[in-house]
Amino acid sequence: MEKPHGWIILDKPLELGSTQAVGAVKRNLREAGLLGKGKNKLKVGHGGTLDPLATGVLPIALGEATKLCGRMLDASKIYEFTISFGSETETLDTEGAVTETSDCRPTLAEVKAVLPQFTGPIEQIPPKYSALKIDGKRAYDLARAGVDVEMKVRGVTIYSLNVRGPELAQEPSEAPKQGPHDGCLTEVTLTANVSKGTYIRSLARDIARALGTFGHVIMLRRTKAGPFALKQA
Repeated sequence: MEKPHGWIILDKPLELGSTQAVGAVKRNLREAGLLGKGKNKLKVGHGGTLDPLATGVLPIALGEATKLCGRMLDASKIYEFTISFGSETETLDTEGAVTETSDCRPTLAEVKAVLPQFTGPIEQIPPKYSALKIDGKRAYDLARAGVDVEMKVRGVTIYSLNVRGPELAQEPSEAPKQGPHDGCLTEVTLTANVSKGTYIRSLARDIARALGTFGHVIMLRRTKAGPFALKQA
C-alpha cells in the first residue's frame, strides 16, 4: 500500500498535547499498515505547538509534507481568546496559582480603545511557563523547579485585534460578560491575527494591565494556521 503524503488538519481538543496528537496519528497509521519501519518509516510532524489548554487547528504533516513544517511554524495564525479580568496567574491561564488581583473592571469602550496599542509591531515578554529554551532547558521546567527565570523581550506583529461581539459569537458565552457594575466587563473574547512567536497569554496579560487591572486567559482557540482553517479540520 502506498504511503500517504500531505496534511491532516486536526481540531485539537482540550487537554491533548501536540506531541500526543502526533502520537495518536502514528498509532492509527501503524494499525492501518501505513507507518512502515526503519528507513522506510513514514515521517510525521506538526506545524505549530498548541498548549493542552488550547483547542483548534493543529496541522499534522505526513511524509514529504514534513519538509514544510518549518514554513508552517513561520506562518501567521489566528486565535480567539477570552480574558478574565481581576486576577493574573503565574502561568497566565487557568492552570496556575493567582499572583495578582484587582477590583478594577474595564468597560467595553475602554477595551476597544486600548486595542490599537497592541496592533502592529509590538514587544512582549513571553510567559515563564513556556517551551522557550534558556541555556538549553525549557522555561517551564525551570519555573516549575523554582528557578527565577528572566524572559527576554521579543518583537512580534499583531496584524489585527478585535473584540468578538455577540453578532459574531457561535455561543452565547462568547459575548462580552458584564459584572455587577453596569458597563463593566468580567471577561471579553478577542480575535487576533498574529505573527510567529506571539504568545497570546502575554498579550492578554499586557492588555489587562494597560486597562489598569489584571487578567488571564480562560479560553484559547486557534481558528487558522497558515492556509489551514477550522473548516478543513
